[in-house]
Amino acid sequence: EVQLVESGGGLVQAGGSLRLSCTASGFSFDEFAIGWFRQAPGKEREEISCFSHSDHITEYADSVKGRFTISSDVAGNTVYLQMNSLKPEDTAVYFCAADEDCLTITSMAPDELDYWGQGTQVTVSS
Repeated sequence: EVQLVESGGGLVQAGGSLRLSCTASGFSFDEFAIGWFRQAPGKEREEISCFSHSDHITEYADSVKGRFTISSDVAGNTVYLQMNSLKPEDTAVYFCAADEDCLTITSMAPDELDYWGQGTQVTVSS
């Protein structure tokens, strides 16, 4: 059974940092790419980053470029999202998702992606 579990969310002041984790089970990173998404109240789910170990791809949305960094522990089947210089507008529920590659993750509607985690809340206070 494929499963994604996010962790690491919390409450932080503006300018602070958090590191989110997305741990996968039931598949390896050679089989799937991992996308990070976020959804703020009243807004659509937004893709912010994508990582593909097999394609050697790491991508970021303009809204987080330079502040967020993806890293991975392939042996541990975990992808991390290091979030620095957080802003109140980064407040959202953060999700990771898996599908065959970053092109698929970027181009398909979120509800068409194969696998999702349950999400973790990130709140940035001003």
